[in-house]
Amino acid sequence: MATMLKRTDRNLIVGLDIGTSKVVALVGEVGLDGSIELLGLGSQPSRGLKKGVVVNIESTVQSIQRAVEEAELMAGCEIHSVFAGIAGSHVRSLNSHGVVGVRDKEVTHGDVEHVIDAAKAVAIPADQKILHVLPQEFLVDGQEGIRDPIGMSGVRLEAKVHIVTGADSAAQNIEKCIQRCGLEVDDVVLEQLASS
Repeated sequence: MATMLKRTDRNLIVGLDIGTSKVVALVGEVGLDGSIELLGLGSQPSRGLKKGVVVNIESTVQSIQRAVEEAELMAGCEIHSVFAGIAGSHVRSLNSHGVVGVRDKEVTHGDVEHVIDAAKAVAIPADQKILHVLPQEFLVDGQEGIRDPIGMSGVRLEAKVHIVTGADSAAQNIEKCIQRCGLEVDDVVLEQLASS
């Protein structure tokens, strides 16, 4: 049996795309400049999903395990956690808007967090969960088109955001399959965003 190289000194990131036709595991190393070098790839036919939703947990677990093992062998590392992709007809999205007052007349990181929290405080169906809140633009005292308001002077901060939701059960079943493989889930990411 070949020994695994220890890559504890490296900044590794693992993506897992669990699709209807195949399961792909990618291992990359994040460089100092933020670039990612592909170290390993594993791909297996997907058995257990239909239209992006788990319909057979055991078959899905087997496909994930095989893809991860392939990626580990190619990269020479042991995978412990992954970023998992999610897709399917259960994914929905909506636009929202939030407004907060700026305390010290200069926008801080905390103000940005508060306005995004205000924007995502919308009613969504009980069977859905928020996957992503994507800021589209900020407004400071009515001035539009601001990408990064931190440090700007003003008393009123607004955010226009795009919220992506998915079926809570679909996300839970994907996480359950990954955890049954002995892996942790760093996050569940909309596949369309992950591939962009």
